[in-house]
Amino acid sequence: MRKHNIEAFNSAYRIILFCMLTFVFVSCQRNSDMQGEGEVFLQGSWTTESVPNQDQLLRYELIDFRFNCDSVFVKIKTYSKAKMDVDSCYGNGEWAEYARGVYSVRGDSLIVQATYTNENWRQKLSGCHHIGQYLPRFKIVKQTKDSLYLENRFSHNPVQLRKTETTTCVPQKVY
Repeated sequence: MRKHNIEAFNSAYRIILFCMLTFVFVSCQRNSDMQGEGEVFLQGSWTTESVPNQDQLLRYELIDFRFNCDSVFVKIKTYSKAKMDVDSCYGNGEWAEYARGVYSVRGDSLIVQATYTNENWRQKLSGCHHIGQYLPRFKIVKQTKDSLYLENRFSHNPVQLRKTETTTCVPQKVY
């Protein structure tokens, strides 16, 4: 009687193990090691030349984007008339920060998931200004062949971009 119970247990154990392994293999999907294609209309470099009423603002940012397939490289140039700190990080009220990551467009939203970097696009682990994630969300208000009008969903500030270069996505292997 005892041998029969052990055989039944082993049989049930094998069936359960087989079902679990099958479930794991069926439910997992391998992420591609190739870069996604991104949005065709965004491919290239875009620059912000001015902000509405920037002469009247104490602080404003001019943002440059470079979209390459599903990747984005961002340069944020900040101008501040107010003395922020005694720290040398703020220069004479002008400084630049950089971020790189990926983006997606969903409906009328441009969603950026990036990390602050140094000027050489390597992750920034210490130093002046922001460290960590750069996660802006923009509403795409209007787009033409050579201009893009965004609104920052958090600050509601307009971002008027002009296309300075058009590129074509050639997906690269992601390491």
